[in-house]
Amino acid sequence: MTDLKTYLSDGIEYAERAGTGPVLVLLHGIGSNAASFAPLMPYLRTDWRVVIWNAPGYGQSTPLTSNWPVASEYAEALLGLFDRLKLNDVLLAGHSLGTLVAAAFATTYRERVARLLLASPALGHGMSRGGALSPAAQSRIDDLQAMGPDAFAASRASRLVYAPDANLDLVARVQRGMAQVKMPGYGQAARMLASGRLLDDAQRLGLPTDVIVGANDRVTPPDGAARAHAALRPQWRGSYTLLPAAGHALYQQDPAGFAAALTVLTKDAREGGQMEVTK
Repeated sequence: MTDLKTYLSDGIEYAERAGTGPVLVLLHGIGSNAASFAPLMPYLRTDWRVVIWNAPGYGQSTPLTSNWPVASEYAEALLGLFDRLKLNDVLLAGHSLGTLVAAAFATTYRERVARLLLASPALGHGMSRGGALSPAAQSRIDDLQAMGPDAFAASRASRLVYAPDANLDLVARVQRGMAQVKMPGYGQAARMLASGRLLDDAQRLGLPTDVIVGANDRVTPPDGAARAHAALRPQWRGSYTLLPAAGHALYQQDPAGFAAALTVLTKDAREGGQMEVTK
């Protein structure tokens, strides 16, 4: 991964780019991993220290012990990494499923986060833990088990990319990343997604929080992102950024636009409101 070195810390694999400036922590989505952020690195400020974890059960990270973990259990695992790396006052950015973890972390460990970014936010399905899974979550698990990771990734990757026929290289990259998912980590993540309630968490957040989404996102569409933005308390509601030429894999499809929005959002003086970023 560009400018990134990979480490293992007490069962959590993470990638890091050294830097002297602000600390950016990135959390990937359910069908992805830390390596997916590599295309973003050249567009970030060179002084930023960047830390990207592989969530429990992804890459070389040890799965959680619970068959059906909730977002707070992932947040506890993330806290351990924060403690070991002495991370404080960070910009925390979660993508898709990673927004559920990011919001749970920022709600519980507010003092560790300076600002929060919810990218392509997954709202969660609001199911009770231990009950019947939501059909969407159950189908993820069933399809992976029935098809195997390669065919599973091939069946889903194009949905994450805007205009996939015109972006075959990006579809292939997304597919390679998704083909690395495995059990039990993917099943745990799917169950966490089923029990997630991002809108409830958004109302409890007590720090500046911004939302960014691709205008052509078919997985977590802009109307859901707008709901998450509206659920934030007014005093903490930051910007709503729409990337016009991106789908769900927005930081891979438009890394320059994503990085530009991210850079602006780190400025404490930034006012809330909607911003549309164009290239």
